[in-house]
Amino acid sequence: MGKENNPRRVADNEAFAKTKMLRTSPQKLNLVAALIRGKKVDKALADLTFSNKRVALDVKKCLQSAIANAENNHGLDVDSLVVAEAWVGKNLVMKRGRPRARGRFGKIMKPFSEITIKVRQVEERA
Repeated sequence: MGKENNPRRVADNEAFAKTKMLRTSPQKLNLVAALIRGKKVDKALADLTFSNKRVALDVKKCLQSAIANAENNHGLDVDSLVVAEAWVGKNLVMKRGRPRARGRFGKIMKPFSEITIKVRQVEERA
């Protein structure tokens, strides 16, 4: 008499992972996400490992989580995975400030963002 399983939100040959509250702006995070879209998983991991961007480490963790979800939860083959989609969203923005000249107040916005990475198993072409 347990609870029914939730239906899958992705297709049978897909898996995804989501990382929230990344301390970077969505614009900067999207540059790293564009780096891996459409690539094979091992090539994407190599690109993220040697990227100079600070947020590339967090994106790499999210991609590794998506790979682990595909392998352990959905039984997909890791060698035939491709980064199907990687999209970025806004999260909260901390508002800070600094006193400026003539009694004014300079706004400092500290944005957070989130990334979702979807991997898909593709068949090898002969």
